[in-house]
Amino acid sequence: MSTRAELQMQFLFALRSKGVTDARVLTAMEKTDRAMFVTGHFADRAYEDMPLPIACGQTISQPSVVGLMTQALQINPRDKVLEVGTGSGYQAVILSHLARRVYTVDRHKTLMNEARNVFQALDITNLTAFTADGSHGLPDQAPFDRILVTAAAEDPPGPLLAQLKVGGIMVLPVGQSDSVQTLIRVTRSETGFEYEELRPVRFVPLLEGLGKD
Repeated sequence: MSTRAELQMQFLFALRSKGVTDARVLTAMEKTDRAMFVTGHFADRAYEDMPLPIACGQTISQPSVVGLMTQALQINPRDKVLEVGTGSGYQAVILSHLARRVYTVDRHKTLMNEARNVFQALDITNLTAFTADGSHGLPDQAPFDRILVTAAAEDPPGPLLAQLKVGGIMVLPVGQSDSVQTLIRVTRSETGFEYEELRPVRFVPLLEGLGKD
């Protein structure tokens, strides 16, 4: 067995041991080679369950957290998904294996250009990427069945809640400080929104405006 296959097996084992048990999510993560999204000094750590730095002061999230967030979304194959915070593009590619259409936005042009190169190399056709202020969502493409936010806001942003379909689910970290944040799941019903706390997490803050790359 090659070292890479061994690493991949250890990677999937680590995901399962951290609570990522949904078969579709595990398959999507197995198909998505994290090494394609990590460059430079950290490339050889791509299969470790840890966050790693990428350009523009951002990070590629810990795989087990990516898995748990994806699992919490409960994506159906017909769903249209919005991801706010493309970063390296790793999470967006995983979503593309699970949903009918994925729209992803990031405020950093540099990151978006790098992510688009990977999307093209992987020949992913159901994924559309925009450089934009993600806190406003994508009104032109709304409503969405699922919304995933990979940066922490004090509260779920109003524009994103408004772009969620009835019956839709949004998963995002909320919290005022860098150290204390909670991953929550918001479900939109006919009468309003239901909130569920999932676990403590640490994410970069959700900022307004475009990044100065």
